Amino acid sequence: MELHAVTNDSLSVSELIKQIKAVEPEVDFIHIRERSKTASELVHLVKQLLAEGVPKEKLIINDRVDVALLTNIHRVHLPGHSFSPKELRQKFPHLHAGVSVHSIEEAKAAEKNGAEYVIFGHVYATACKPGRKARGIKLVEELTSALSIPVVVIGGITPDRLPELMHIDLKGIAVMSGIFTHPQPRKMAQAFSQKRKENPYEQAL
Repeated sequence: MELHAVTNDSLSVSELIKQIKAVEPEVDFIHIRERSKTASELVHLVKQLLAEGVPKEKLIINDRVDVALLTNIHRVHLPGHSFSPKELRQKFPHLHAGVSVHSIEEAKAAEKNGAEYVIFGHVYATACKPGRKARGIKLVEELTSALSIPVVVIGGITPDRLPELMHIDLKGIAVMSGIFTHPQPRKMAQAFSQKRKENPYEQAL
């Protein structure tokens, strides 16, 4: 089960670099999701991360295809209201694209439009979505059965909740505040990483 760490647009570029470097060894992918930062700031952030040894293959640029192209990052993640991944790859065949979805209908549309995977949420109640009802495990199970592309889930996921997700055919989990608002982000990433290793299915592979 992959572990995706998603930045939460609450840190300065310099602090974000420190935190990403700290959690990188524990995660499979790092999504740069910094909506308030300028293109110049994002390009600087990515170039600095690469210069300091963060593997290019682990970086995913959220929404900002221009930044991905300028920094030669090959993975992007698109919001549901964005253009289709199929159209994107017609222009830039080297790019890999996933899409954020919030329903089975949106997920099916994303798959039809060429998404290589979807991130679905929010699974559990989360402070990031105050007052919004969690979509729950049952809907996640229905979603994975309805799609042929991989599913990553996000929203309120904690290490203690991983066991109930492990029996579902998920590609991975994505964590935002659970890692990047924690006083010790690397320690929290390690907790997620350790818990997923306890999955008896993955140990058998």
